Amino acid sequence: MIGTVFRSDDVPKEHRFEYWGELMHRAIAPSHMSSLFADDFWAEQRLLELGPVLVWPTSYLPTRFRRTEKLVRQSDPEMYHLSLVLGGGLGFEHVGRAEAYGPRDLWVSDTSRPYEVHAPAGLGRQVLTGVGVDFPKALLPLAPSRVQQLLGRRLSGREGVGALLTGFLTGLEQQADVLTPSDAPRLGTTLIDLLSAWFAQTLEAEDALPPETRQRALTTRIRAFIRQNLHDPELTPAVIADAHHFSLSYLHRIFKEDTPGETVAAWIRAQRIEGARRDLADPNLGSTPIHTIATRWGLVRAPDFTRAFRSAYGLSPTEYRAREQARAARGPQ
Repeated sequence: MIGTVFRSDDVPKEHRFEYWGELMHRAIAPSHMSSLFADDFWAEQRLLELGPVLVWPTSYLPTRFRRTEKLVRQSDPEMYHLSLVLGGGLGFEHVGRAEAYGPRDLWVSDTSRPYEVHAPAGLGRQVLTGVGVDFPKALLPLAPSRVQQLLGRRLSGREGVGALLTGFLTGLEQQADVLTPSDAPRLGTTLIDLLSAWFAQTLEAEDALPPETRQRALTTRIRAFIRQNLHDPELTPAVIADAHHFSLSYLHRIFKEDTPGETVAAWIRAQRIEGARRDLADPNLGSTPIHTIATRWGLVRAPDFTRAFRSAYGLSPTEYRAREQARAARGPQ
């Protein structure tokens, strides 16, 4: 597991808002925080330290954040902040812009400038959900004058690299329990590449990125495309190359440079087998036929699936499911 988890229910009611505020100030530049629900507050948050990048998926009751000129003068960590809204709505004021944000919207702010975040009136105790990202300005290979054009704007996380960035951030929280601390630096590098590619695409400044950043972002986009289409038995390296408008030989080359010794076809097969393994271990899918699970992952030939699964895990799919069901029935040891 990576990251530390905060659950307000684990803290006495009278200390919940204050405790959460202290945690927030570990992740973002200091701000004045207030909430109509401070006396009976609720929040859950995970703080992921991915090298110099902080990612914090969070759910919380409506709260106002005000970073003033005085707070900027007192403390400026020289960071950019990205917010992804997943549930509910928020208002954001920054560099003279005021926007309303809903699910799958993104905004960028600069810790060197004041800002205000607030929930719309009338939400009551509606829980807001989202993901915050904070990273040093120096890591972004774009001039601050270019980035300034994006500050405070409502940006979309529903298409292009924005959708890929959204998927990566939501996937981090989903996989946090199985990721290990050794994964963190690599994930941080991947995230910075995605952020750089998204900033550059939004600004139409892709040529300003270093070639290695563009290539790593492209590789990440290709892997995301593969994951999204594993259910399709017709997914092949040729199909992937066509979908991205480059040659098959170029696809093989960038994969070889990213993961020496692993082919595109082998990575597709490994992802499918791993997806099927997770489903076979899921007690909620205990009555789903094995061939149905395999087909969901694009593995339509039963003999091929059984052979590949045994090669990967040393057991047949039937034997693996039986073992996991027996472990679940025994409960924690």
